[in-house]
Amino acid sequence: MNLSTIFKAYDIRGLYPDELNEAAVERIGAAFAAFTKAPSVLVGRDMRISSPALVAAFIEGVTGQGSDVVDVGLISTDGLYFAAGRHQMPGAMFTASHNPAQYNGIKMCLAGASPVGQDTGLADIQAMAEKGLEPKGSPGKVSSKDVLGDFVEHLLSFVDVPNLSPLKVVVDAGNGMGGKMVPPLFERLPVHLTPLYFELDGTFPNHPADPIQLENIAELRRKVTETGADIGMAFDGDADRVFLVDEKAQPISGSLTAALVASRLLAGNPGALVVHNLVCSRVVPEVIRESGGKPVRTRVGHSFIKRVMAESGAISAPSTPGTTTSAITSGRIPA
Repeated sequence: MNLSTIFKAYDIRGLYPDELNEAAVERIGAAFAAFTKAPSVLVGRDMRISSPALVAAFIEGVTGQGSDVVDVGLISTDGLYFAAGRHQMPGAMFTASHNPAQYNGIKMCLAGASPVGQDTGLADIQAMAEKGLEPKGSPGKVSSKDVLGDFVEHLLSFVDVPNLSPLKVVVDAGNGMGGKMVPPLFERLPVHLTPLYFELDGTFPNHPADPIQLENIAELRRKVTETGADIGMAFDGDADRVFLVDEKAQPISGSLTAALVASRLLAGNPGALVVHNLVCSRVVPEVIRESGGKPVRTRVGHSFIKRVMAESGAISAPSTPGTTTSAITSGRIPA
């Protein structure tokens, strides 16, 4: 089986079922279990129509190699990475992020949320999956775990909630995983929330979950103006990227958002390293330096960014386009 069309630099992605299907995914699951040699593997998914069937096939592959599976169900990508860090288990997230409904994919990580890219295991997994692996020993067991509550507590650990000023916020989840992840967090914050398209729907009936395209945030901008909101937020399909508009409904560039995040984190961590990718504008390293930090430049792609974070001890890795929340939330995981 030739899987070269779906294995990318730092994830797996393709059209369902022509490129990415159950037969391929079962092989990939077996290869992932064999590569990690882990007794247990985490599996999560987004709301895409094809995700349940692909997850089931992946689980067959993993358990066929004797590894157990902990199914965390519907989750954002950063929520899956958090679980991989908290529970020290490798994980696989089924999502195609901002891509149209007919796509699906897999983002993988090792225990501790260490990234899996072409040079950190993905090429080996591809080779094993293409060759095919025979089942071995007794099949692993499957269990379920809800990690959302722990993830919300982790996110709140970054924020001094009692000192937050009340805000009016409009959030467009784009029928993606933001619709599940935002409510339990925002109900703990002094936020008046106006939700848009929070219903999980992998057909994306209202607009594509790709907020970098201005036409996909038109309703968000209108609602910010209509409600007099302080800020608007739009998430992509797996809710690991957020795009902002200000109180005048004007889009805020990903580079500016990254600079704001870096500045805020450096206020409590003076002199720390902050990773930024090569498509960020000059404002990002400039603000990092002005805030007393040290910028570290890296390639585009979450696996590359997080590897540099781990190697350098950086406190954060905001990136563009948008702000990649997975790099931030998985980068400081308590033991």
